[in-house]
Amino acid sequence: MKLGVVTGMLAEAKLLDGLGHDVVSGGGDPASTAAKIEQLVQGGATHLVSFGIAGALDPALKPGDLLLGPVVVMPDGSRLEADAEWLARAGHALPQARALPIAAASTAIATVAAKAALHQSSKAAAIDMESHHVALAARKYGLPFLVLRAIADTAADDLPPAALVGLNKEGRPAIGAVLLSLLKNPGQLPALIRVASRSRVALKALLGGRAGLL
Repeated sequence: MKLGVVTGMLAEAKLLDGLGHDVVSGGGDPASTAAKIEQLVQGGATHLVSFGIAGALDPALKPGDLLLGPVVVMPDGSRLEADAEWLARAGHALPQARALPIAAASTAIATVAAKAALHQSSKAAAIDMESHHVALAARKYGLPFLVLRAIADTAADDLPPAALVGLNKEGRPAIGAVLLSLLKNPGQLPALIRVASRSRVALKALLGGRAGLL
């Protein structure tokens, strides 16, 4: 088994250093993410993983909760299933993880109202920006896939504008764009600090979640 792992942020990818997996970061950019997944497959990946933080849609979820996604709800509402056998193995390795549907979108779901609407329409528990690309590539090439995510922002959190411009296409922090957003709207600083704090909680949970990939 050769894992091809897809993340949004370089910080997520670095959690897998030394494990021997092929890992790419798309930075939330749809075209870049899709192209990098193609590279993983062409490079010999036999199994695909969507790995990283996610935003909660279910109000019951809190920062640091670990999720395994048996189903990815696509942007058009269709649903693609993760590999059941692999999911079961990951669940056995991560008894703290909850198996719940994951929605995916190419643009951030940033407001409480938008999260509530998506939760109602999709019945998904969380949202990320990579899993649909992983699921589509897995279907295209007939490969098994797995979704492993940790909750950062909750269903009750609005994401500030600065958080939405925080990455480049490599998944690295876009410091200049964040500072410019803060200069334009300094009042978002407390919310940005909250995002950073909850992201650290999620990344710590993901570090423990690596056992589900083995």
